[in-house]
Amino acid sequence: MTTLLQDKHHILPAAELTEAVQDARNRTLALVADLSDSRLSVPLIETVNPFLWELGHTAFFYEACLLRTLDGIRPLMTGADDLYNSFTVEHDSRWGLALPTRDGTLQYMAQVHQLVLARLDGAQPDAVDTYLNLLAVLHEDMHGEAFTYMRQTLEYVAPDLQGLIQPLPAADVVGDGPLWGDTEIPGGVYQLGAATQDPFVFDNEKWAHPVQVEPFHMARAPVTNAQFAEFVEAGGYQRRDLWDYEGCVWLSKTGAQHPTYWYRGGGGWQRRHFDQLVPLEEHAPAVHVNWFEADAYCTWAGRRLPTEAEWDMAASAEPGADGHRAEDRRRYPWGHEPPTADRANLDSRAMGCVDVGAFAAGDSAYGCRQMLGNVWEWTSTPFYPLPGYIVDFPYKEYSAPWFGYRKVLKGGAWATRSRLANNRYRNFFPPHRNDVLAGFRTCSSR
Repeated sequence: MTTLLQDKHHILPAAELTEAVQDARNRTLALVADLSDSRLSVPLIETVNPFLWELGHTAFFYEACLLRTLDGIRPLMTGADDLYNSFTVEHDSRWGLALPTRDGTLQYMAQVHQLVLARLDGAQPDAVDTYLNLLAVLHEDMHGEAFTYMRQTLEYVAPDLQGLIQPLPAADVVGDGPLWGDTEIPGGVYQLGAATQDPFVFDNEKWAHPVQVEPFHMARAPVTNAQFAEFVEAGGYQRRDLWDYEGCVWLSKTGAQHPTYWYRGGGGWQRRHFDQLVPLEEHAPAVHVNWFEADAYCTWAGRRLPTEAEWDMAASAEPGADGHRAEDRRRYPWGHEPPTADRANLDSRAMGCVDVGAFAAGDSAYGCRQMLGNVWEWTSTPFYPLPGYIVDFPYKEYSAPWFGYRKVLKGGAWATRSRLANNRYRNFFPPHRNDVLAGFRTCSSR
């Protein structure tokens, strides 16, 4: 079956893959280590999973997509496919499963983990090995972010990741405050999607293709809490003319009057950050807002959400020496070097959002800040395949079942792992989801 992966070309040494596998597992375990057994048992909510199911699922992914694919091993746990296959085990049914106990789950995870590490010990991975190991690691990273916002949803204390994360640089290095204004993007024909030479590509990023983009203005920073509070205070949630039809339906069903986790106190707005109420940080980005809220704000402000192509161009394009746009596309807003602590708020280093004026070193060539990290950013683009899309084996269900209703998000949030975040990555969620770490920036046509 590995013949289906012969287009893979990126190769990493075994030591680097081992480090990534170990790092992902250490993070996963730390995200739940402090939770009592009663806290691991959660109510049936659309936006969460049973913690024990989610833990077992991350290990099952390594077994099913890596060990079975490459080594042909037989199932390590009787009935594991009927418990942990996320595509065949419907969300609501996961609460009725006869899941292993906490100890049993951790034992299964350890068994799989040791087999993964053992096959890397002394190995010389080829491109298929590299791809499948990275796929499993990045999948676990995604669930690590989900564990983080599940704790927020459930009003649990913030996770303790001491010893696993490097603290943020000093404030005088990172910066703070607001960042006002727009930057002008010249437009033109832009190559949207992954290039064949990119080191790791998810199937929904295939392949780069020309898109005509008209000149536009992009906000230099995401919309802040203070800006969004103006929309709330102006009656934005009561004015149905600002919301599209589905947004009005969402408003009617939920009765929302402001972003989830916001509370009006005697001294002004507060928001719940995990289990703590904190004053609303004026210059931090609005977070936990869904697509409907973002779109309504844009209508109220006389702006709009950027398309995926506009967002990608603002993050990746470079001005040419002749004043026109150069052909090169940056992998990250600042260039081609991977994220560093002074460029982006990633990896849960801040355990929350920072001011939108921070991280000037991470600016794009056109002056847009924080296009990676802090908050995922909604775009106006529905999640559909790009031209040249081909389902990737063995994770055939990664993208294909979700095309259509969901919206594309770009960038990455403060809890996103830096090895996952880059300008090409396409996240996707239904437009009503406000539990994820999403915000937005606005744009306008020239």
